[in-house]
Amino acid sequence: MTEKLMARTPDLDALLDAALRHVAFDGWSAATMAAAAADAGLSETDARELAPRGAIDLVAALHRRGDSEMKERLANADLASFRFRDRVAKALKVRLDAMPDQQVARRTAAFLSVPIHAPEGAKLVWGTSDMIWNALGDTSRDGNWYTKRATLSGVFGSTLLYWLGDESPDHAATNAFIDRRIDDVMQIESLKGKLRQNPFTRPFMDAQAALFGRFLAPNGQEDPGLPGRWESDA
Repeated sequence: MTEKLMARTPDLDALLDAALRHVAFDGWSAATMAAAAADAGLSETDARELAPRGAIDLVAALHRRGDSEMKERLANADLASFRFRDRVAKALKVRLDAMPDQQVARRTAAFLSVPIHAPEGAKLVWGTSDMIWNALGDTSRDGNWYTKRATLSGVFGSTLLYWLGDESPDHAATNAFIDRRIDDVMQIESLKGKLRQNPFTRPFMDAQAALFGRFLAPNGQEDPGLPGRWESDA
């Protein structure tokens, strides 16, 4: 999508906070939008200016609010003694702590599962994964930039679905689920390392690395609607 991210403003925060009081009952509906505008002391015109696409803009604002909270907490966390896989797991757990209550989250997940909204949901999950990798100091700019974020997006997405149904104390079951998923990813990375060392499979791994090495991370100068860029031979 090419639209600019909405700037966080006091009025947008007020509209979002007001909407959250209605979502559990009415979902992310036109009724919720109208009630939220009234509760926040805004006209429907003002509300539409704050959220031009309607409820989907508030859903995006809610998700990015959680991302911002996660980013701040990670910046203040002492992760130096953590193994890297534990840093990733910690980031995911911190992000879940920033989720709204489960009933609102379930309504939000249902809203984003509608085909017309699914691309926005995927974009938000990717944005969270990108923020986590950046917070953990990732400096990759080639194909690894994509594979890291794609893999973490899959882990985060499956974790969200698990968390939505988790009723264990302090979400202990979800925390264990995160650890298992991270272990699965580490096993895959270990297998890839072995394949690179095997003389029979090394040529295939080298060819794959050469191909993905030509996919470059965005540098802010390309079309914002595109995910990245391709390194040409020129």
